Amino acid sequence: MTISITTAKGQVVIPAEIRERYGIRKGSKVSIVDEGGVIVLRPLMEDPIEGSRGILKGETSLLQALLKDRREAAERD
Repeated sequence: MTISITTAKGQVVIPAEIRERYGIRKGSKVSIVDEGGVIVLRPLMEDPIEGSRGILKGETSLLQALLKDRREAAERD
């Protein structure tokens, strides 16, 4: 566990190891959320569109799975 001290302006130093692990550099944006008494700091993607590319990639095309499901439902009816 690492302990940081807040400055008079409320600033906190994020330890270098954590900054490196999450790619936080000068100018990086982070979100700060109060989750029921716990402060959560999350790094934000520099380009959320680019960062989310491929997250829905799977072995089966979602469109193909939907079409298959619709065909099977039609056959049952």
